[in-house]
Amino acid sequence: MAKKVLVTGGAGFIGSFIVDELVRRGYDVRIFDCLDPQVHPDGKIPEHLNKDAEFIKGDVRNYDELKKALKGINIVSHHAAVVGVGQSQYKINYYVETNVMGTSNLLDIIVNTKNSIEKMTVAASMSSYGEGNYSYKKCGTVNPPLRAEEQVSSGEWELFCSKCKGLLKPVPTDEGKFQQCNSIYALTKKMQEDMVLNIGKTYNISCVALRYFNVYGPRQSLSNPYTGVTAIFMSRLKNDQQPVVYEDGLQTRDFISVYDIARANIMAIEKDEANYKSFNVGTGQPITIKEVAEELARYYGKDIKPNIVNKFRKGDVRHCYSDCGFVEKTLGFKPKVSFEKGMKELMVWAEEAYFEDKFEEAARELKEKGLV
Repeated sequence: MAKKVLVTGGAGFIGSFIVDELVRRGYDVRIFDCLDPQVHPDGKIPEHLNKDAEFIKGDVRNYDELKKALKGINIVSHHAAVVGVGQSQYKINYYVETNVMGTSNLLDIIVNTKNSIEKMTVAASMSSYGEGNYSYKKCGTVNPPLRAEEQVSSGEWELFCSKCKGLLKPVPTDEGKFQQCNSIYALTKKMQEDMVLNIGKTYNISCVALRYFNVYGPRQSLSNPYTGVTAIFMSRLKNDQQPVVYEDGLQTRDFISVYDIARANIMAIEKDEANYKSFNVGTGQPITIKEVAEELARYYGKDIKPNIVNKFRKGDVRHCYSDCGFVEKTLGFKPKVSFEKGMKELMVWAEEAYFEDKFEEAARELKEKGLV
């Protein structure tokens, strides 16, 4: 008999691809999702949802709904969460109730009811690192704190060694780096990871945390201004508006295709070597935010340059990209989708996708809250 998997948040961007891959591999899949209007504006089950999976509408904040959804389940892929760094700094209860208390409900049910759960995976986040790893030839690897407002207010964007004041060079960030959460969102993602690993180890339930870097791909909400930067830029370009880039645009991130994320999740579920570990899931290839905006405009054939505003958003880090060595050595995972191929896949899908450009509305909100 096929193992039965519950994917919380399984109607969402990443969760739905994991559902597809699980179904394709013969698992019996159940989706549990509240169809959050920020992600699903029409409140309807998305057309892309796999018809061979069972769907239950419910909220992880509702103990009884989640308890029913867990009946008969062998494996939990926990992806139910609210996403967005800036918004988390003023919708604090919403993020904590969904991400932390939703995970608390999940684990409380597993521990205190008779069930057949044998494995859990949880979507963690690179945001829990804060700044990435840096190095300076005189001082070796350095883990700097978040940049001071006094520094960025003068337009000095890069980081310097606190000891010798030398300019720091970004280097790959490995799983052993000290986690310096810089937002409520990051704190909640770290809590989700820590809670799942703690309870898994305590009760001998195999568990794995996957720290996603910047995920992009089809099905990403183009109307959610708190989602990934690629979707935000695309919504602007489709409306012939300039993508807005903070700082000088030379800050770097690690962009990974949702197809690779889904593959990593299957490996985490199927390989015992993954158990009780946390893994980076990225490409190891840093790309500047300015380059992302320019490449998307080029793919669209539009002569629209990004609007580089030289402003700082509180909580933003300068550089963070993945050291992929641990996940490759342990699970054999290597990303397969190049940035160019992945962006083109996203654009083809976006031609028919519903979108609203809500960037200005979100930017006003951030400014009103004193975050820009």
